[in-house]
Amino acid sequence: SMVWAAKPGMLFQKNRDISLHPLNLSWVFGYNSSLAVHSLMDREDWVLLYVSSHTVVIHDILGNKQYHLQGHTNVISCLCVSEDKRWVATADRGPDALIIVWDSYSGVPVRTIFESHPEDGVCAIAISQDAKYLVTISAGTVQKVCVWRWTLPTEKPVCSTELKPEFGHQDYVIFNPQNIHEFVSNSKTQVIFYLWVRQRQLWDANTAWLLSPQTFKCLVGQFSQSVFHFNDTQALTATSAGKLVVWDMDDPRTLPEELPAKPHGITATKVVSMQKESLTVLTVLDSCVVTGDVKGQVKFYDGQLRLLTIYSHDKVGPIQSISFSTILRDPPDAFPGSSQPFLTSWSDSSNSVSLTLNRNFILSTSDATMFHVATDSTNFERIMKEPKKAVNAIACHPQEPFVAVGSHCGLLKVWDYKQTQYLVSRIFTEAGMQCLSYDPEGYLLAAGFTDGSVYILDAISLQSICEKFQFSQGPVTHISFSHDSKYLATADENYSVTVYKRVLQNGSRHWEHLAGLESHYKPIRSILFGVHSDSNEPRLLSLGEDRQLVEYDLNSSIKDHLVVTHRDRLEQAAVPLCLAWYPQLSTESFFLTANNCYKMKLYNTTTKMCRKTLLGPTYGSPLEKIQILPKTSSANPQQHYLVYITKDKVGLQMLPVDGNPHKSSAFICHPDGAADFAISHDGRYIFTAGGKDRTFMKWKINLPALDAAAFLGGEDLVPFYNLLDGGREGEFFRELEDYFYYVQLCGQGIDTLENRQVSTHIPLEEIPSVMRAIGFYPSEEEIEEMINEVKFSKYADTGELVTEINLGDFIKLYINHRPALGLSMKTIQRAFQVLGYDNKKGDKVIDRGDFLSLLQCRGEQMTEDELVVCLTTLLGRRPGEGGSEPDTCDSTGAAALTEEEIPAEITAEIFVADILGLPIAQ
Repeated sequence: SMVWAAKPGMLFQKNRDISLHPLNLSWVFGYNSSLAVHSLMDREDWVLLYVSSHTVVIHDILGNKQYHLQGHTNVISCLCVSEDKRWVATADRGPDALIIVWDSYSGVPVRTIFESHPEDGVCAIAISQDAKYLVTISAGTVQKVCVWRWTLPTEKPVCSTELKPEFGHQDYVIFNPQNIHEFVSNSKTQVIFYLWVRQRQLWDANTAWLLSPQTFKCLVGQFSQSVFHFNDTQALTATSAGKLVVWDMDDPRTLPEELPAKPHGITATKVVSMQKESLTVLTVLDSCVVTGDVKGQVKFYDGQLRLLTIYSHDKVGPIQSISFSTILRDPPDAFPGSSQPFLTSWSDSSNSVSLTLNRNFILSTSDATMFHVATDSTNFERIMKEPKKAVNAIACHPQEPFVAVGSHCGLLKVWDYKQTQYLVSRIFTEAGMQCLSYDPEGYLLAAGFTDGSVYILDAISLQSICEKFQFSQGPVTHISFSHDSKYLATADENYSVTVYKRVLQNGSRHWEHLAGLESHYKPIRSILFGVHSDSNEPRLLSLGEDRQLVEYDLNSSIKDHLVVTHRDRLEQAAVPLCLAWYPQLSTESFFLTANNCYKMKLYNTTTKMCRKTLLGPTYGSPLEKIQILPKTSSANPQQHYLVYITKDKVGLQMLPVDGNPHKSSAFICHPDGAADFAISHDGRYIFTAGGKDRTFMKWKINLPALDAAAFLGGEDLVPFYNLLDGGREGEFFRELEDYFYYVQLCGQGIDTLENRQVSTHIPLEEIPSVMRAIGFYPSEEEIEEMINEVKFSKYADTGELVTEINLGDFIKLYINHRPALGLSMKTIQRAFQVLGYDNKKGDKVIDRGDFLSLLQCRGEQMTEDELVVCLTTLLGRRPGEGGSEPDTCDSTGAAALTEEEIPAEITAEIFVADILGLPIAQ
């Protein structure tokens, strides 16, 4: 097998160019600096293992290669590595949390444990010295500790126990390297020692220890990490006060067959003050105790906690982890900086200590920096410096293989993504970076910040070409240049659009503020520059969650006055989330939007009329941002593609959009939320920014894989048949056929004796009736959009209107317009939350009179006659039964009709079950 034959170093010899997926993770920039970084190989090869979001990265630093271990769907919360650096265990927290054990030699996941802690996932994990057992601690309020024999194919732990909430949130755990049946965990305030004896028995070997200043008459501080002493009679805990708590344990501790009646004697015997600075890392290696602190110092102590040596550098921040190489250097003659032979007066432990200090090590810091430390020269070599706060801003150069990335910590970096080399950086100390944009010529890079400021930078040097602008009152969320680089537009969190203009003054170009306008009353989702069809002048649009598409007249705008030419409401109920120009695939020009109901819509660029509604990708959350993929030299010139991100995924969509789900594909990129994305100028790579996970990822595009998936999904109507309940042969399809032909019978007269003219088409005006008959209840505006979509489908090409529709096109129309997730009881309950009030029972209800008034006075208003006919039909009464005929009803007709049938207070359940007559899912 691959695992059996695997050897160190062979991981990067694999051929990874062949892939069956439309998108493939090519490189990960940045990492989770709150988790440990592990050194897998040293000397000739510096190979590190660290976590970036939901991916484990094995990084060959000198070879400039990465290998990615992918399997988690949530952000990885903890990891551990076996003593020989071969086995890696990772765990996450969130829905469907996993524990995965990987072989670092081959990259193969050798064991996956499902539903280990189904409530909240895992917050701490450790692996035993023999690499056969794992211990995990759940992340829930009531924590559960489990021991797993991962080498056996069982989904149940060997043993487990629950911890009392008063023990504090335990977030660190480690095995005793000399006894796999013992381990210790700690929270910020308490330490727990455990002993597990046999299957399904786990016992905390002592009451959780809570040390107060009175215990040793000194300030102890908060606990950070605990370890077992190599003498096997003590344990140590590091604290934020720079102290080590020494725990004495009974010796010898033999393993009983049954749980003992009393716990082993474990006592905090003393608190040793090591230094003033807080200790963040504590580990034991060979015969040394090693500490790391907030000042970036690494200190080595002997078994009696006597200082041996210190490694420090003024550029090193608070230490998060220390990982030692397994490869030994040639032994030195003396300590670094010392003229004396190395511990020659110590006969028992000097050899062991010498071995320890002959290991190079990797430091990682909480400010997202890694160092390689060579212990023979005390040389600190910085390997990596990454953003320590959210990464929200990303942009690709329009002509060169450069990608710029900005962080909330103010760090702006530019990378050559083909060579994966860092080029240049700049740190802004005043505020965090929120958005970036290159101008179309590639000379300028504009940056928007969280304090509302805007910088325009030289794209190469990153130096400012003018003074910063400060005209936005809130964080700048969007920034974009016009096609001719004459205008720069921004949007901010205060719902304002601000425009800057490049002017010629004294023979040189410079930028000045033109005007700003609070053009929306809800968050702005997109700003988009285009080109007027009858000229080469820039065109500017903004789209907000208020459903307004606002177009601005840049030519008519003057200083401090931004002119609006059009305001158009795009949606009736859904919220538009993103906007892009649609490729010119026909004689008619469109822009494309995506809304929060998983629908994509095409609007005529001139009339703003909705020309088509289409089912978009449905991968757990709506599309957040969209861009058209630039054409590649190898791609079919007639084929176009759309790139999008959802809340946590990145995907590709074949164009034209038609509702076929096989033309779309998506992959998890950032489980905690994708903030933005950019596309390389050659259309070969997508870059996604992960926001608070502090990473960004490079994805290689494989268009033939998506084309193949679309081909295998079927042609013509086959993909749409599969979206119907029961498919082409199902009862729903047969019922739809019956309704379709029943409409033809009605059109020709039910009782006619003449020969029937059977057709494959029905008139457009019958579309609403058939839609409602099969369970889709569109609003009047949706009906108008459906009819117009079909009526004008050929108008731009032939100048003729379509007056009828066939069954195949009707099925497509139904699939694309119906609610993507079906009828939802939650939607109706939310409406009652807004429109209703709490009755005496605490239920949300709407008064019967208010109910009738709302239907006649709000939204798409119903007339009295329409309401009477509708309620008569729904309540199962014949017109005129017990009262007036519908066409002669007075102003109280509806109220009189419903007084006996509908209760005075209507709940959402009564409305659905008793009035609409629909079943309520349990």
